[in-house]
Amino acid sequence: MYGTQSKRDLALELQSQIPILRPSIHARRANLTVKFQDLYGFTVEGNVDDVNVLNEVREKVRKQGRVWWALEANKGANWYLQPSIAEGIALKSSLKFSTLANAITLKRLIRNGIPPILRPKVWFSLSGAAKKKSTVPESYYNDLSKAVEGKVTPATRQIDHDLPRTFPGHPWLDTPEGHAALRRVLVGYSFRDSDVGYCQGLNYVAALLLLVMKTEEDAFWMLAVLLENVLVNDCYTTNLSGCHVEQRVFKDLLAKKCPRIATHLEAMEFDVSLVATEWFLCVFSKSLPSETTLRVWDVLFYEGAKVLFHVALAIFKMKEDELLLTHHVGDVINILQKTSHHLFDPDELLTVAFDKIGSMTTNTISKQRKKQEPAVMAELDQRLRRLNSLKLDDK
Repeated sequence: MYGTQSKRDLALELQSQIPILRPSIHARRANLTVKFQDLYGFTVEGNVDDVNVLNEVREKVRKQGRVWWALEANKGANWYLQPSIAEGIALKSSLKFSTLANAITLKRLIRNGIPPILRPKVWFSLSGAAKKKSTVPESYYNDLSKAVEGKVTPATRQIDHDLPRTFPGHPWLDTPEGHAALRRVLVGYSFRDSDVGYCQGLNYVAALLLLVMKTEEDAFWMLAVLLENVLVNDCYTTNLSGCHVEQRVFKDLLAKKCPRIATHLEAMEFDVSLVATEWFLCVFSKSLPSETTLRVWDVLFYEGAKVLFHVALAIFKMKEDELLLTHHVGDVINILQKTSHHLFDPDELLTVAFDKIGSMTTNTISKQRKKQEPAVMAELDQRLRRLNSLKLDDK
């Protein structure tokens, strides 16, 4: 996919992918709501201020692209694949200065955004997807797709039900071709991991991966590495135990990082999982504008699942003053949904996520998960017992 294009051709393609949005004079004067397509084909609604923000963001993307091309010219096309950099080794004094410099540069570059044209290649390499794919025969995905063709399971029935509801109206995803590609990826994975099978929410994640990665096979392996290596275990299994754990960890982190908000919401008896469950299960693909979601995923595939907590906390933090004035659960939900749907500036979101929220290590979050797991499993076990008891009463 990349070998036949020169760097100059790739750079020109990058520029052509990032058009300047120009609302009409009438729309500018009246500050009306305008509709436009983003880089990945989604129809976006916003006012002229939103369009201006998007144009500023796209100019930053162009500048960031030039930085990446300059690094490739100076350091080599795959400079970020040096083992000590790609594997995210901790910065130790024993490492060479050049390696440390490259690791710091790469982390900063990724937080500033990977150029859209380079995103598939960089994600596939740094996430571990390429390594995972290399452990099986080259024909694995094609063989899997052929082997499961025509088979019907509860997972395939749910997938077929969800296909037309996945980003309806998208010019490619909402077509027979798009549905077929998405179905093959989701059905293939449901057979690869029968414990997960299929969980609602994965359709949105896989759909966005298809748009970025361009090929079904690469999207499949990105989905595999996301579920098997990046996100917490059991997040998408039948009882969603991993997701329940994440919600409890998030509630604790909110109390620590945003104590005023947490205290206010607790007084209102507001359960943060009302909004955060979708954020975590869909990895923000349904909540944030696609271009912002993919900036979050840039960091997620390099730094790990802690990024989801940073971003979720940032959305609350950005609306702290408004949230503290609320008196009804519905008002909280409306503020958070409106905020997330109009976060067209990923730099604003990520600045709050990493600079204002502060440091959170993967090790700290892992300890929090282990702390919450017993309570979650006990709660799920109790729920199952009640359900079984009700079934016996009905007989």
